Order: sequence, then structure tokens, then C-alpha cells
Amino acid sequence: MDNFLSAVLGELTTRSISFFIRKCSKLQEHDVDHLHRALVRAQVILDEAMGRQITNQAMLRQLDILRGTMHQGYYMLDTFRYQSHDEEDAKDQIVSRSLYLSKVNPLKYFCSSNRNTQILEQLQKVLDNLSSMILDMEEVVIFFTSYSRLYRQPYSMHVLLGNCMFGRHMEAELAIKFLLHTQPQGYEELEVLPIVGPNKVGKSTLVAHVCKDERVYGHFSEIVLLHDHDFTDAELAFREGCAMKHQNHMSSSNNDKRLLVVVELAGDLNDDAWDRLYYAYKSCLPRGSKIIVTSRSDKVVRFGTAQALTLKHLPAEAYWYFFKTITFGSMDPETQPRFLQLAMEISRMQNGSLNGANIISSLLRDNFDIHFWCKIATFLKGFIQKSLSKFGETPFDLLYQNRPVEFGRMATSSENFLVSYQYECSSQEEIPKIRIQDVMFGSVKPHGKIDILLWRAQIPPYYSYVYTCSAIQEPKATGAKRKRSMKNGVTPR
Repeated sequence: MDNFLSAVLGELTTRSISFFIRKCSKLQEHDVDHLHRALVRAQVILDEAMGRQITNQAMLRQLDILRGTMHQGYYMLDTFRYQSHDEEDAKDQIVSRSLYLSKVNPLKYFCSSNRNTQILEQLQKVLDNLSSMILDMEEVVIFFTSYSRLYRQPYSMHVLLGNCMFGRHMEAELAIKFLLHTQPQGYEELEVLPIVGPNKVGKSTLVAHVCKDERVYGHFSEIVLLHDHDFTDAELAFREGCAMKHQNHMSSSNNDKRLLVVVELAGDLNDDAWDRLYYAYKSCLPRGSKIIVTSRSDKVVRFGTAQALTLKHLPAEAYWYFFKTITFGSMDPETQPRFLQLAMEISRMQNGSLNGANIISSLLRDNFDIHFWCKIATFLKGFIQKSLSKFGETPFDLLYQNRPVEFGRMATSSENFLVSYQYECSSQEEIPKIRIQDVMFGSVKPHGKIDILLWRAQIPPYYSYVYTCSAIQEPKATGAKRKRSMKNGVTPR
């Protein structure tokens, strides 16, 4: 009788979940098709906008919102595929084990199906938002033709994202608009644009891209870059050139000799020091010169004469779009569902680190093997969990705070190394030959204190990011046991 009841219940469970999965599949075919077409239309609009010099601030903000909604759409679409892949596995497992109900937990699969329903509801919400935004953009698209077209090589998207600044198009255009704006005759104030944001968010990258824009490059006769350690006395720093990094001598037609001064601060600057710096430049710089000041501290916003640009780390949806694109390259991720699932897991572990995305994606591309990807996912999960249990924070959070971080090695779990310092090198400086991939995932063992290369950026300002690290010797448990045994007067066998 017990076996009969188990078989009946097992059959009911199988049929119920199979019915639910079939229902979800029908919804999936309908919603996914509609969302995919909406995403393609959004991508066309954004690609067209990226190819033009759009300066209208309202239009830039509308495009930025559309871009964010598109990223959400791709994120929800891939999340649904990820979940559907698990549902299919659950269905196969239940069908194959329906006669052994005691070994199966149906609640687990009903909960998973409920999760799938929630994702479908969110997917529908994103589809509605995206469709509405595309309709609103119809008139805006017509205005695109009034802006001049930028020359750009027809690169594939993964090549383009790997060689350009991602997710800062609106901020770059706003900064360029500030720099090119001309004040009316008689305006004597020296204009200042503050750019603030946390460590490693991309402030220097944004400024470097803005300065290399041909519109800005031709507008200023000279560009001066200062760091907060370059001046202790503002007037002296100005007279001596203040750590000038590069000059622009291309614009021979520029008779105004306008200067752009970029001041990079790690933290805040007291009012007295800023006043001395500001008035020294104001008394000497030609009319039309501008200052950009960047800092991790929001307090420097008070120095600005224009609205500050505040940079934040990429949202999870935008980060996933970036990571997926550079990881799969020219391949279609939809044809590799298991790889897509693992890539999404690994992406979520990175905590928005762009350097981490570049390093891990290159590693996965070079080793397109499902077993290797599983090893990477398992290793990173353990690495993060160990940091959380030991320090209460993820290793990425510790790195953002410039705190020491303990790294592990995939080859040998007992051979850890400590990153005690991180710094940046310019493209002219010599960089270490040992890469972090070689240490974490390869066979290179750190001995003593060494510098290792984290990532060499392919975009301005072309920094190379370097870690100073040293090996950590883990205590051997066998030795400790032997000492305790000898102390107790017991000789181990």
C-alpha cells in the first residue's frame, strides 16, 4: 500500500510540475520573442545615437535611461534562461525518480517554479517599459539626423566594448559640453567642474577620454594634469608647471591660448589650499580656461561653478551586459546555455569590478571548457566565502578601500598570498611580467615580496594596475598535532 501511494503521489507531482513547465514554456515563447525584438530595436536606436555628436542634455538623459532599460531587459532575459535551464533539469530528475518519492523533495521544485513565475512577471514589466520608451523615442530618432556623424570603424560589439569606455557616454558628453561652453563677454569667473565618485569607479578614465576628444583637444592650447601631492604651495606649483603630463600643440589657430587644468585629489582639500590654487590660476590663465577637479570625496562639490558629475559603479544589469559581451565575443551565448549559466554566476561574484571582468573574461575565453569554467566558479565562490568569514567583507570591497586582501591559488588551496599595496603605472613605465592570472590560476608561486600585473588597460589613460604581494605560509596541521602530543608526553606512532 505504501509503495502504491508513493507511486500515485509521485505521478501527481510529475504531472503537476510538467504542466507548470509547459505553461511557462508557452509564456516564454511569447514574452521572450517580444522582449528580444524590443531589445533589438533599442540597440539600433542606441547604436545610431552613439555614432552622432549629440549635445542636447535632455536627449542624452533620455538615451541614458533607454540604455539602462535595455541592460535590464538583457539581464532579465538571461536570468529567465538561466532559471529555465534549472527547471528542465528539475523536470528530468522528477520524471526519472517519480517512483521513489521519498528521495525527492517536490517543494524544492515548486519553489523554483514560483521563482520562475516572479522572473516572468519582472520580464513582462521590463518589456512594457522598454516598448513604451521606444515609442517615446520615435520623435527623438528623427532629430538624430540634425547632429553630425562620428567616424567609427565597424567593429563588432565585443571588440568595441573591449576598446572603449563603457557606461559613461552621457557623463562624457556633459563634461565636453561644459568645456566647450563659452561665457558671455565680461564674465571673469574661472569655471570649475567637480567629478566625484568612489575609488576605482573610472574618474580618471572619464577625464582621459574627454581630453582626447577632438573637440576638446582642438579647443585648448594646453592641458595640465595635477595630483594632490604635486603642490604644497599653490602659487609655487603653478609657476613650476605643476607636474605637467602632456601638452596640446596641435591647434595653431587657437589664439586665445586657453588652458585646461585637471586636478586629481584622493580626498578633500581644505578651503585655504583651494583658494590659493584657484586664485593663482584665475590671475594667470587666459580667458576661457577651465578646471576639472576629481575626488573620492563629495566635499569638493563646493568648489564647483557647474553642477558636479557623480559617478557610481555600474548597476548589476549593465555589468552583466558588459561581462557577457566580452566573455563570449563573437559567439552566440544562447547556443551555450550551460556556459551562459556559469558566466552569470561568475559575473555576480565580481561585485562590479571592471578589472575583474577583464581578467576573468579573458581567462574564460582562452579556456572554453565547461569543466574549467566550473572550477573557476567553485574557486571564486570559496575565495569570496573565506574573505567574508575572515574579514566580514568581500575581497572586492576590501580592494576598493585599499585594504590588504588575502588571495588564494586554485592549484593549491594552502598556498595563499597577501596583496598589501596597489598602484597604477603610466604607459611609459616598466611593468611586472608576472600576471595575477599566472599566480591565482596558474603555476607561478610568489616568493618573498613581489609586484604582479593585475591588468593593462586598453583604453585611455592606458594605466597598468599593479599589486604588491607576498606569500603566506599556512601552518601545517600535522606539525601542530605532533608538538601537542610531545608536550603531553605521548609519542605519536
